[in-house]
Amino acid sequence: MQPKQTPSTQNVHPQNGLEPPLTGQARRLFLIVLASVVMAVNIKSFVDAGGLFPGGFNGLTLLIQRSAQQFAGVALPFTAINLLLNAIPAVVSFRLIGKRFTLYSCLMIALTSVLTDIIPSMPLTNDVLLVCIFGGIINGFSISLCLLGRATSGGTDFIAVALSERLNVDAWNYIFIGNCLMLVVAGMLFGWDKALYSIIFQFASTQIVHLLDPRFKRTTLFIISNRAPEIYEQIKDTTHHGATLFHGTGLYNGEERDLIYSVITSDQVKGVTRAAREIDPHAFINILKTDQVAGNFYRRPHD
Repeated sequence: MQPKQTPSTQNVHPQNGLEPPLTGQARRLFLIVLASVVMAVNIKSFVDAGGLFPGGFNGLTLLIQRSAQQFAGVALPFTAINLLLNAIPAVVSFRLIGKRFTLYSCLMIALTSVLTDIIPSMPLTNDVLLVCIFGGIINGFSISLCLLGRATSGGTDFIAVALSERLNVDAWNYIFIGNCLMLVVAGMLFGWDKALYSIIFQFASTQIVHLLDPRFKRTTLFIISNRAPEIYEQIKDTTHHGATLFHGTGLYNGEERDLIYSVITSDQVKGVTRAAREIDPHAFINILKTDQVAGNFYRRPHD
C-alpha cells in the first residue's frame, strides 16, 4: 500500500484570517456573559457558604478580601482587588495571545467582579462536602463556557492558555498544583479544614475543565471510501486539517480501495463523519482517540 500525500495535516491553514461573522461574535459575547453570571452566582452561593477559596485570581482575591476583613477590619471590594491582580496577566495575554481574546477576557473579569459585589449572599446548603463537589463542578462549567467563547476568567487561566499556545500542552493540571500552593497559605491563615475542602473544590473544577475543553483532545480518522478526494475536500474546508491518502486493495473482494488518514480535534469528529457518510453512505470510518501528536498541528486561534 503506497501513501499519496495530500497537503499535510499539520500545514493546512484557514483560507482567510477574517473576523468571524456577527453571529459568531454574538455567540461569543453570550457565552462570556453567561459564564460571568454562573461564576458570580457560584461564588455568592457555594463558595461563600463553605468559606472556600476557588483558586486562581478569584481565590486570591477572596483570600486578600477575607484577610483584610479579619485581621485589619477593612472591607475591600472584590472588583478593585480582582481587576488590579489581573492587570499584568492581561498585558502579557495581549502580547502573547491576541487583542480580541484579551478584551473578551477582560470583559469576563469585569462582569464577574461587579456581579460578585452586587449579588447578595445566597447559601444553598451548609454541607461543606456538597459545597465542594457541586461548587467545583459549577466553577469548572463556567470556566469551560468562557473557553468556548475563546476567552478566560483571568489570572491563572491567562497563564494556562499562554502555555497551551506556546508549548502545545494541557496546562490545567499544572495550574491546579499552583492553586494548591495558594491554598496552603489560606490554610495557615484560616484553618486547614477550609484549605483541604478547597482542594476538593479545585480538583472537581479542574476535571470538569479538562473534560469539556476540546482544544487539546485529538482524534485520528481512518476513512475507507471510493470517493476519497471529495471527503478530503470536506475535511480541509471544515477543519483546516489535511490528510494522507493511501491506495490499497480490499482483501475480502480484491477491489482497489482508498484510505484517508487524518488527525483532527475531537469536537470536529461528528461533523466530519456526518459529511463523509453523506458523500459516501458506504464509507467505513475508524475513529481512534489520540493521546499526543508531534509536529505542527493546526489549532484554531483564540483571537
